[in-house]
Amino acid sequence: MDNQQQTLSSVTNFSQYGHHFQKCVMTALLVDRSWAAQMSEVLKPAHFELKYLEFLSTRYLAYTEKYKDYPSLKLLVSIVRDELKMGNDLQLRDQIVDFIKEVNANSFAGDLPHVKEKSLDFCKKQNLKRALEKTVDDIAMENYDSIVETIKKALSAGTAADTGHDFFEDTEARFQSIVRNVIPTGFPELDAKDIFQGGIGQGELGSIVASTGAGKSHCLTALGANALRLGYNVVYYTFELSAPKIGIRFDSNFCDIDSNDIVERKEEVLRFYENNKFGKLIIKSYPANTATVGTLRAHMEKLSVKDFRPDLVIIDYADIMRSSRQYDSPRHELKLLYEELRSLADEMHVPIWTASQSNREGANSEIIDVTNMSESYGKAATADIVLSLSRRAHEKASGAARLFIAKNRAGRDGLVFPIKMNTARSQFEFIGNAVTPGEAQAENETDAKQRLKNKFAQYEDIGLKKLA
Repeated sequence: MDNQQQTLSSVTNFSQYGHHFQKCVMTALLVDRSWAAQMSEVLKPAHFELKYLEFLSTRYLAYTEKYKDYPSLKLLVSIVRDELKMGNDLQLRDQIVDFIKEVNANSFAGDLPHVKEKSLDFCKKQNLKRALEKTVDDIAMENYDSIVETIKKALSAGTAADTGHDFFEDTEARFQSIVRNVIPTGFPELDAKDIFQGGIGQGELGSIVASTGAGKSHCLTALGANALRLGYNVVYYTFELSAPKIGIRFDSNFCDIDSNDIVERKEEVLRFYENNKFGKLIIKSYPANTATVGTLRAHMEKLSVKDFRPDLVIIDYADIMRSSRQYDSPRHELKLLYEELRSLADEMHVPIWTASQSNREGANSEIIDVTNMSESYGKAATADIVLSLSRRAHEKASGAARLFIAKNRAGRDGLVFPIKMNTARSQFEFIGNAVTPGEAQAENETDAKQRLKNKFAQYEDIGLKKLA
């Protein structure tokens, strides 16, 4: 009996979803479209107890149903303003104005992750609360079948309407073109149809693996710069360099000026941006080993309030973030971190590029593969795309390097591209056709023999000159 009472008490505990919680739910609808897409089917205006929140959510959900899209905060304010002009409810107007001010001031940003996590339970309990109110008359009339049906419907809030793909009945669904929204890398060799099919897709996680000093961050900068050239908005998170230093790398890439010369050529750089248009770039720095995926989510939610929504997120780099749970073994923590990043990409409907340190074996390898990802093979298992950069010490001066597609869920992998890197300007150039790792190894051995032969010829020439 005691257990039944405890269960009933927990089910009917509605106080945890009071007015503050409901204001946070409305805020989440306004600032996070991907979350709104998940909740719009189960969230109803009647779930809000405050009249002005019910008023706002009614207009919000009506807009989504009509246009199959989600209104921005500015647009919703415009819709509501026009409607309130025709009425005389000054209190309602003032309450809406005060709420919009709170949203613009980011008053709820820190609470949104918890609210989103509990939102489905909120919907169920609000449905249950109203269902219990409706059953009063049925209880008096002892209409128990109606009571059971009412409660059952209330508890089914959020249940997926789709029962799955019937393989033999829904054959046409398999042959329809699947839309995969992508952000191009800007390198035609990678964006080819048989490789990335246009770029990295929304909700996907890509990782650049390389040893220390091989150019991971420069590669991330190049990917971000290419997206900006195409008009996409980018958020770049850095945990090693400051935001201004990363900004100088973007200046170098765009203006084709060495990073060491950017400051003294300031006027030239500013004139360049006056004559060229790009997407918007936000660079945010955090100290190493302090930021979690929740930290990045909260920052993006703050940007959403200002009507900035990234098309691409770059994290430089994931290995020096903190996971939401601490483990004794670094590999377990890194695996969890990559899983959290993959979930963030899916939740925010954005592609994420990050980087990963290779292990010691990778530092000496001609080709770095997924087994060379430092600390955790699980990182490679989670990522949708894994690229690796490798270059030997004698190649750094010339900029020669190899880019290997170690993993690719969208198309072909196992290909090696010879590339040229200009780390002074964070620029990359593909300089040859793709080959297999075996062919690349053979070419490197041939080059090594030729270098050795040239050395001997040089020494022989020096010896002959001395004899003469």
